[in-house]
Amino acid sequence: MSYAAYKMMHWPTGVDHCAAGFVTHSPSDAAAFFTAATVGPGPEGDIDSAAAASRPRRLGPSPNLVVAAANVLEVYAVRAETAAEDGGGGTQPSSSSGAVLDGISGARLELVCYYRLHGNIESMTVLSDGAENRRATIALAFKDAKITCLEFDDAIHGLRTSSMHCFEGPEWQHLKRGRESFAWGPVIKADPLGRCGAALAYGLQMIILKAAQVILSLCWSYFLSKSLHGLGNLPHDAYQLLAVPPPISGVLVICANSIHYHSQSTSCSLDLNNFSSHPDGSPEISKSNFQVELDAAKATWLSNDIVMFSSKAGEMLLLTVVYDGRVVQRLDLMKSKASVLSSAVTSIGNSFFFLGSRLGDSLLVQFSYGASKSVLQDLTNERSADIEGDLPFSKRLKRIPSDVLQDVTSVEELSFQNIIAPNSLESAQKISYIVRDALINVGPLKDFSYGLRANADPNAMGNAKQSNYELVCCSGHGKNGSLSVLQQSIRPDLITEVELPSCRGIWTVYYKSYRGQMAEDNEYHAYLIISLENRTMVLETGDDLGEVTETVDYFVQASTIAAGNLFGRRRVYGKGARVLDGSFMTQELNFTTHASESSSSEALGVACASIADPYVLLKMVDGSVQLLIGDYCTCTLSVNAPSIFISSSERIAACTLYRDRGPEPWLRKTRSDAWLSTGIAEAIDGNGTSSHDQSDIYCIICYESGKLEIFEVPSFRCVFSVENFISGEALLVDKFSQLIYEDSTKERYDCTKASLKKEAGDSIRIVELAMHRWSGQFSRPFLFGLLNDGTLLCYHAFSYEASESNVKRVPLSPQGSADHHNASDSRLRNLRFHRVSIDITSREDIPTLGRPRITTFNNVGGYEGLFLSGTRPAWVMVCRQRLRVHPQLCDGPIEAFTVLHNVNCSHGFIYVTSQGFLKICQLPSAYNYDNYWPVQKVPLHGTPHQVTYYAEQSLYPLIVSVPVVRPLNQVLSSMADQESVHHMDNDVTSTDALHKTYTVDEFEVRILELEKPGGHWETKSTIPMQLFENALTVRIVTLHNTTTKENETLLAIGTAYVLGEDVAARGRVLLFSFTKSENSQNLVTEVYSKESKGAVSAVASLQGHLLIASGPKITLNKWTGAELTAVAFYDAPLHVVSLNIHCCDIRQAGYTLGHVCNSVPFP
Repeated sequence: MSYAAYKMMHWPTGVDHCAAGFVTHSPSDAAAFFTAATVGPGPEGDIDSAAAASRPRRLGPSPNLVVAAANVLEVYAVRAETAAEDGGGGTQPSSSSGAVLDGISGARLELVCYYRLHGNIESMTVLSDGAENRRATIALAFKDAKITCLEFDDAIHGLRTSSMHCFEGPEWQHLKRGRESFAWGPVIKADPLGRCGAALAYGLQMIILKAAQVILSLCWSYFLSKSLHGLGNLPHDAYQLLAVPPPISGVLVICANSIHYHSQSTSCSLDLNNFSSHPDGSPEISKSNFQVELDAAKATWLSNDIVMFSSKAGEMLLLTVVYDGRVVQRLDLMKSKASVLSSAVTSIGNSFFFLGSRLGDSLLVQFSYGASKSVLQDLTNERSADIEGDLPFSKRLKRIPSDVLQDVTSVEELSFQNIIAPNSLESAQKISYIVRDALINVGPLKDFSYGLRANADPNAMGNAKQSNYELVCCSGHGKNGSLSVLQQSIRPDLITEVELPSCRGIWTVYYKSYRGQMAEDNEYHAYLIISLENRTMVLETGDDLGEVTETVDYFVQASTIAAGNLFGRRRVYGKGARVLDGSFMTQELNFTTHASESSSSEALGVACASIADPYVLLKMVDGSVQLLIGDYCTCTLSVNAPSIFISSSERIAACTLYRDRGPEPWLRKTRSDAWLSTGIAEAIDGNGTSSHDQSDIYCIICYESGKLEIFEVPSFRCVFSVENFISGEALLVDKFSQLIYEDSTKERYDCTKASLKKEAGDSIRIVELAMHRWSGQFSRPFLFGLLNDGTLLCYHAFSYEASESNVKRVPLSPQGSADHHNASDSRLRNLRFHRVSIDITSREDIPTLGRPRITTFNNVGGYEGLFLSGTRPAWVMVCRQRLRVHPQLCDGPIEAFTVLHNVNCSHGFIYVTSQGFLKICQLPSAYNYDNYWPVQKVPLHGTPHQVTYYAEQSLYPLIVSVPVVRPLNQVLSSMADQESVHHMDNDVTSTDALHKTYTVDEFEVRILELEKPGGHWETKSTIPMQLFENALTVRIVTLHNTTTKENETLLAIGTAYVLGEDVAARGRVLLFSFTKSENSQNLVTEVYSKESKGAVSAVASLQGHLLIASGPKITLNKWTGAELTAVAFYDAPLHVVSLNIHCCDIRQAGYTLGHVCNSVPFP
């Protein structure tokens, strides 16, 4: 018995389906928040309040975007950024946005939730009845005939299944009509009025799903309803129906060669090309003023009378339904712009649409009817405005997908670099476009090869050696074709390294005098503090790193526990503790067992510390906690031992401080008295700085029993508590809230629990806690807990206010709470955390009193997140409120980590390895880290087919095809043989038809090289193929020259001539040698060329011989230096398309072949 086992290394990224709807909020919720934004803050919603306040008529409530990529389901919120008003009443871009259109200076997609399902999604729709107070439901269809409905549940901040329907099994066998397999899965559509849904299953079987009153569950029925209207004799190439929205109503019939409008009162049609056909006697039909085909086109309505098509060639077409009252007079089609090759499109509200693609990056596009003054000014002043408008262009490139940057000088292509101004000549061409955001896609992968990275370490061993390699993939098609360079782990760009044994920790700190004229969020670090085993080093981080240990008042005679900034970044906290103003000490403190004890109290050591200006939380070696309270007036610290922990019998396992920043801190919204808060929400900046007096400080404590509590600081009043935090439950709810769920409601969420493996309770401990909220107006805090077995628990906070119908009032229990006398209104009653799954597989024994492992950062190479030190270090980057985990295995275990920003290392970092080396590095800027693996996309402007790697010179030969328009008579004369040309009728060859053009694919082999500085790719040489010659395979082969008795490394190419079915198949085998000439034109030299009687589909080298696959025949050839001589052959069962060599030792070798039936036999 044989079986297949696999592990999903990279999840799908190509978008198959997309839809828009009010999933996480109802239209009335969005409208209420949208209206309240003009006068004050609203509740947490899914639209940008500031943008809504700026242009309420234009923007409107913003629906969610639902995206399906194979078995991955994602729900996004559209976050729009408003432009600030200038003094004259106009608008101007904000500091972090791009061009202004309709008062919107930027927009982005922010992840709400995502799921990895157990089957591929065949079809998707959003069910909505249009009611203002009800949310939409997501309906998914799976093979062969399974349907499930999902709704958003605020209580878990995620989707839950509301109903499931299966039309399989013996009772539904009659629907198959004797067939066992079907080419397509079920297709599901929704009634625009939300009355029902319809699924087309098993090819021709339609299932009507009647919607319940609130569209939460569906009941099936298959009765025949009365037909209200019917129409026959439609064109044979009709493939899609579009419901025309009110007030026009009716239906559009989309055909490959024509478009038809029908209603009960009127009809009209539009021919798209000369291939459209109509029944005899039909009235004359108007024709489009240009030739186009709409087969496989995707469509969405931009308004009630304009529908946008995305064609198979990547063109955007606008169809205007010209009507008078409810009578449609005609259909007008016109070209708009070029875009990505789309697999699905959907409109998002009245200002955005989304282009989903399996062949390129998916785009979020803003559109507007007519260009505002600000847009025209931006077109004149800055042609390269984009969503990262205030960043340097080099910094923006790593955030911008490559395949939307195809032609930054052409206004015909939608990209981040272009703002498409309207054309005032035509009504439909008055639409302006700006690409606001993009979801990166690395598929579909046709072929891949692996090679050394540009920054590879030749001395690496073990896992570090594996990180030397990268995967170079052929992805995309046509103009969206690209070379995707994937790296499974991060290897930083090294600036410098020094040997530094026995390092226990490193920190960088600021000092005001070093800030100069620089902006607050671009402030340079002033000092680097290095804690060694028995002493501390201090270095200045100016133009050069210079040691100043002897000239500063740091406590350098022993190791340092922690260092950071207090009092507005003017002073530094070191061990002991000491407060310094730059390099001069202003205060020194000593710790005892209790602050109130007499002078005879023994000195107590510090195990770890957490700093949140102006507080410092100390966990002592005996498990007690002390708090240092800073005074902004005197810039001094005072010691306080919270009495709540002195009287408690529970031992503290880990603790940390969290600073809730901003004029309106986020956690305040989760209080029961949150409605008393005033002020307008304000986004925190990229460096996390804001007015200190408006921030709230919280202390998070986890006890050895597993209980987690959150306290206000400095009062240490408990505001949140949860039992058994270390079990890793899917949902964390405040245990001591005054409002508790009914038992029946609580059972509803038992299925969401995702606990850790059952292990001995005494063996699992929390060793470190961290809580942080990164930049963004709608960002929410993350809570991290590191267990002693290496498991990293991650939770995302959200606010949920339970309705009175689902809760009951119970008295607070005096047991279990450290502060049971606090008022219930001050508790974070609406605060909840939901578990976030992250792909970290580290398993190690972490000591309870070990050095800190979690380091948060706000700007490292333009990204924010945290770094996890240890035996398997990893980056956890926050992108779109989603955690992207990227391991860093190139240096083995990492002992310490900190960020560094100075003149010579812009937004970089420093880390110390277990081998005793301190390294100053930067993130490779050419890569995009908002992906499952770090990726760099190299646009090719053509379709890549196959790639291979030449290790000696680090070159990548690549087969690329580019569509080229040629005269039709040239195409026909080249495809026909001489006898056919001789018998061609003269009247046929002289007709106008032969003078038309025809698009053919021209193939070439490009030899690419990765330049080490900057990570850019350069084409070193190009090998063009002959006319109608397709390159099918390219490989690096090592052949034994029987004449010179030496091995030669050559480039082998197999081709085929595609001349139609009337010409016998033939191909060529080409061999090229490499030279080390500086001239790229002489990089390769042809050493052999021979025509084959069939297409050469695969080549490979086997023990110095060349394997050639031509159709089903495989021949083994020896190389004489000038000729290939066949010495053996093998007849495969079918056409061979690939050959791969596997070798156990020098005496045993074999090859694996794949043929057109996707089998992999082993001869």
